[in-house]
Amino acid sequence: MTKTYRELTGKEKRQIKKLVVSKCANYDKEYGCLPLDCECYMFGVCYSCSGLCSYFRKAVLPEDKELQAVFEPMPLAVCKECGKHFQKNSKRAYCSNKCAAEARRKQTAARVRKHREKKRQ
Repeated sequence: MTKTYRELTGKEKRQIKKLVVSKCANYDKEYGCLPLDCECYMFGVCYSCSGLCSYFRKAVLPEDKELQAVFEPMPLAVCKECGKHFQKNSKRAYCSNKCAAEARRKQTAARVRKHREKKRQ
């Protein structure tokens, strides 16, 4: 399952608001966001690809690992066969079944070649 950018659920939006109100040093209930002198724009975040307040991302978001995973993109890996980059969401080493089959074919050929060489000696 690859992770794509999506709309945040109601639960995730509530978690953001709860984190901002309870943990953010830049937020005041009466004034809102102190550095911006307006309402905290983190309350209006709707998508997982949205830009986040830098203070929220660095200091507040690590408090909730589940919510942090929503905003962090999946790591990229390099296919061992063709060299293409792909999103790594498991222990896969190849970007597609085609590359995996080709690598398996090469490994089998090398193994059989080695076995034949041993037999000749």
